[in-house]
Amino acid sequence: MTTTPFLKPRITGTRFTGGAIPLEFLADLAVLSEMIQEVAKWKYREENPTRQRVPRGFSDGVSLKLTGVEDGSAIPVISLVVSAAMLLPPEAEQYFHEARESVVNAVFAAQEGREITDHLPQKLLGYFDRFGRNLAEGEAIELPSATTNLTARLTRDVRRKLVVASSATHYTEEASVYGLVHEFDQRAKTFQLTLPEGNILQRIPVESQHYDAILEANNGYRNQQRVRLTGVGRYDLNGRLLELISVEHVVPVDPLDVGIRIEELKQLQPGWLDGKGEALDADGLQWLVEAFATQFADDATLPYLFPTPEGNVLAEWSLGPNSVSLEIDLRNRSAEWHVLNVDTDHEDTGEFDLNSATDWERIAANLRAIGGAAE
Repeated sequence: MTTTPFLKPRITGTRFTGGAIPLEFLADLAVLSEMIQEVAKWKYREENPTRQRVPRGFSDGVSLKLTGVEDGSAIPVISLVVSAAMLLPPEAEQYFHEARESVVNAVFAAQEGREITDHLPQKLLGYFDRFGRNLAEGEAIELPSATTNLTARLTRDVRRKLVVASSATHYTEEASVYGLVHEFDQRAKTFQLTLPEGNILQRIPVESQHYDAILEANNGYRNQQRVRLTGVGRYDLNGRLLELISVEHVVPVDPLDVGIRIEELKQLQPGWLDGKGEALDADGLQWLVEAFATQFADDATLPYLFPTPEGNVLAEWSLGPNSVSLEIDLRNRSAEWHVLNVDTDHEDTGEFDLNSATDWERIAANLRAIGGAAE
């Protein structure tokens, strides 16, 4: 048996800092191995047009294996392993190397906006519907050529171009959605989810390990018990989610979850309040999500969030006898604070610059002082 280095893809992104590779990403490497084997067969047929099919046992004795991870980054070492008992002539190995180069060149062509099918036929481009599926935004798989200085970067956008080039009418990708479970067919083991914008995902399959969580969410429908689902979604070529074809995680959502509430506020259209009411600034809402995630103290009680007719966001807390509000100006990134003690009629007001981490801490300190520390 001989083992030679074959491909060292470099995986970039925050999830891979320090050389760590999430276990789910091994599925992508398995698809890459499968694709290269099929491309090798195609290369053989291309170079031997008089042959109707590849030789029997073409892949026997040849395999791609993960033999290590290099230090300094997430770089899995993929080696070509050839069995000593291999019946194929030695030159058969060349098609695996040619296949690797075709895959790298196809990704590079998609990256550069060039003709992809110059390097791979449409039917083989379909493998990219599975290879790279686990990539998140900002992540990439860098595929170096062994014969040139070229390095191709497979990102979410590049992967979509490759799938489109395969003449597919849709693509699959990791999906994370939340909503209300409004129907659960226990016999068929499927459920339906109402999304924040009102769209419905139908016939979502539920595995036995998620059965109780979905049943509980369905029972909590009237109380607006939301769940967040992560899994694999099927999208049209415009990026619209058509369905969830599998679910990997089901997580109940805190009723005061800021991110989810802001997603709902994004759906408001002009005139949402009896013909009045401004739509909320989308960029401002996205800033507010990030501000709460990074600046709001972990030990402070989350607020209820409401839109105002003027296009602002009102955060409210009910803390004992204290009615607390913080009106947030999405454009100016500022806020006005107001507290009313209904027992004593004592009021307190203030202004905050929400671009300032110090002012966010002042808000948290104020909440703690009147009983707004999370349990």
